Formats: sequence, structure tokens, C-alpha cells
Amino acid sequence: MAEQPKAAITLETMRADIAGMLHEEPEAIADDDNLIDLGLDSIRAMALVQRWIQAGARVEFSEFAEKPELAAWWELVSSRLDG
Repeated sequence: MAEQPKAAITLETMRADIAGMLHEEPEAIADDDNLIDLGLDSIRAMALVQRWIQAGARVEFSEFAEKPELAAWWELVSSRLDG
């Protein structure tokens, strides 16, 4: 069985992933919103990070706790993508 290609990670796919975890529309997540204040807990955040790791980001969960904002997370992920 052939391996499926990894989905590309973009700022908008990350926004959609986070919005899905929060049961919100992607447009409801601003780049500078505090994701914890929006209701993102550590269990769901870990699931998101794992998804992004599987898609090729060389990151660790602990790095995301430092600044829980989409823009900061995108900066981290985009700087560490395989490819």
C-alpha cells in the first residue's frame, strides 16, 4: 500500500485545525487571539501539535505553551517544516 502524501501546513490550515477543535468557524480565530482564552485546553492542543508533526513540522508540544497565539504558532511551525 502506498503511503499517502502529507497535507501541506499553512497558516490557514492551522487556523482551520484550531477552529475545528474549538467548534468555531476559522474566521473566528484571529492571529493574535490567546487560544487558551478561546477555550483550547492542553489535551486538544497536544492533538493539534501531533497532527502538525505528522504533517512534517519538527516541533515539540512544550514550545507551543510559551505563546498561545496562532501567529506565534505559525511562525514556529513554518520555520520547522520538512521539505
